[in-house]
Amino acid sequence: MAQVVIYTTNYCPYCTGAKAFLRFKNVNFEEIDVTDDPAKRAEMERLSQRWTVPQIFIDGQPIGGYDDARQLEATGELDRLLGRDGQ
Repeated sequence: MAQVVIYTTNYCPYCTGAKAFLRFKNVNFEEIDVTDDPAKRAEMERLSQRWTVPQIFIDGQPIGGYDDARQLEATGELDRLLGRDGQ
């Protein structure tokens, strides 16, 4: 199974939606809350080249946010990235 990391804030509805979506898909993930952590936020921005939350990474590769994950799901690409080919 792929390693999934999601950077969030505690006030972001898209973060809540992304976490619920990943849970619905039975994806284990590590959440990094950047609400009050400028260093972690800077790390997220450096790694993703984006400034908004959530930012989702699969095996270290940025895939974007909630809408991006849903688009990948619609095309079947998300399961491939998660190592779930044929499931």
